[in-house]
Amino acid sequence: MTCGAVTLSVNQRTHVVSAAAGASLMHVLRNDLGLNGPKYGCGLGECGACTVLVEGVAARSCVIPAAGITGREITTLEGLADEGVLHPVQQAFIDAQAAQCGYCLNGMIMMAVALISRNANPSEVDVRRELSANLCRCGTHLEIIHAVLLAAGRMRDGHMRAGAQA
Repeated sequence: MTCGAVTLSVNQRTHVVSAAAGASLMHVLRNDLGLNGPKYGCGLGECGACTVLVEGVAARSCVIPAAGITGREITTLEGLADEGVLHPVQQAFIDAQAAQCGYCLNGMIMMAVALISRNANPSEVDVRRELSANLCRCGTHLEIIHAVLLAAGRMRDGHMRAGAQA
């Protein structure tokens, strides 16, 4: 059963999709819009792999009904880059070699962007607390923490702004 047309604002573009009643935002983003940043992990909002930003706030897209989020700006991993130039957090994850399997990275990056937007000078404790609900099984936690602190420092010091390279 479909719920009819759902209008979503994703990565500063308006999309009209026909989604099944109760379809999660994550499924619509991946299946209807072809955005593969949000990953399906647990399907319960516990692991963080599906994290997106809803009006700048980190949210688990696997537990948000797509029909219930109309009128709110959604940003996915794909929407962080500006005309092909990576967001400073994305670039820092590359520079710090914070990826191994890459499955958790979407959530880690989105949580880091939300953190830095609220707190331009996070401590290591702040980063650990913010990312504690995102599961990573590969053991790159130290590199991930380093990447977040690197991005925050670059952005705070003006060496890198969103949409600009170092």
